Amino acid sequence: MAEPITARIDRLRMTRRRMIGAALAVGAALPIGAASHASVARATPGPAQLTLPVPTGPYPVGTVRLHVVDRSRPDPVAGAGHHRELMTSVWYPARNVGRHPLAQWMDPAVLRAYLTSAGFEADAAITPLTSGREGAPVRRTGGRLPVVVFSHGAHDHRADTTVIVQELASHGYVVVTVDHTYDAFSQFPDGRLTVPLDDPALVPSDFARDIRFVLDCVEDLAAGRNPDAEHRPLPAGLRGAPDLHRIGMFGWSKGGTATALVMNDDQRVRAGLSIDGPMQAQPPITADLHRPFMLMTAEFTRAVEPSVAEFWSHLRGWRLNVQADGALHSSYGDTQVLIPQLADALGMSDEELLGWIGTLAPARALRIQQAYPLAFFDLHLRGRHSPLLDGPSTNFPEVKFIP
Repeated sequence: MAEPITARIDRLRMTRRRMIGAALAVGAALPIGAASHASVARATPGPAQLTLPVPTGPYPVGTVRLHVVDRSRPDPVAGAGHHRELMTSVWYPARNVGRHPLAQWMDPAVLRAYLTSAGFEADAAITPLTSGREGAPVRRTGGRLPVVVFSHGAHDHRADTTVIVQELASHGYVVVTVDHTYDAFSQFPDGRLTVPLDDPALVPSDFARDIRFVLDCVEDLAAGRNPDAEHRPLPAGLRGAPDLHRIGMFGWSKGGTATALVMNDDQRVRAGLSIDGPMQAQPPITADLHRPFMLMTAEFTRAVEPSVAEFWSHLRGWRLNVQADGALHSSYGDTQVLIPQLADALGMSDEELLGWIGTLAPARALRIQQAYPLAFFDLHLRGRHSPLLDGPSTNFPEVKFIP
């Protein structure tokens, strides 16, 4: 009998918790949700300083945080009298970045919440720096910029795919990432911290409603309005920058399912990418979809998950399913490039490391993350054809096309 999908999600979540539990023991920050203790062979005397790879695009990257409030919707967790609040980050091609500091991968207070949730010292970790320059002016040489929005997985954080996000921004995209409040570690401008909750739990349709409101906020930016609840200054050039006729979306795990739901319900999104989304929702996703959609599968494959196969059968437009040999559920995110940096500090054996990141080599995973989402959105939002999407590539022999 096939393992129930809820059991698989719980098992994968526990794997991620063991990973962060071990990492936090040596003071490292990883893009993973709530933790539990894990034994390690040895620990370094101080915190491990992790690094993120730089993007490959021709433009520097800027970023800004926005606090947005949906005053038409009560929060599904906090209930009546509490509007739905979300923290978002906007990433974009930038100019004149020299005087703007690099943004941290995770807020220090959010990182402390990670650490204390695992039972470790609150100040044990050092967070990586991203390539994003806080508040740098937007680079615009012509018209408006294509937009991509990102939805994270369960018990996670909007920074989980920073490698992909800053890669897209460095190639000229506006990318908006979202913390799904109460299913993410997040902090609001007034200092309030929120952490993931299991009861009540958010479902993919809650994520989809969040994203549809964020799309409204993108419309505000395109119209020259400031959607930030505190009306903090926006980077120069961000007003009017988004192109509302070229919007895409991608998501990991539960966020991949949310991407499918948004695509079915909201015509503003022209192209969707799911990163190993299980595609389970209530009601089930059975509507035909006539716009481009791509699956990057790993463990929630069409062969083992009927819900993914069912969703695939309803894709009536351009569609593609790729899968990298040796990939695990989290292999197409920051985890794959950060975990290996900890191997020596943790005293992990090769077998233990492979159990956490799979057999997909981290350097290869990095290139896949940078190349395939960019090629997909370039094709469907910019009309730029890439042979990478035509079939197996000698440059990526581990990436298989699933017919």
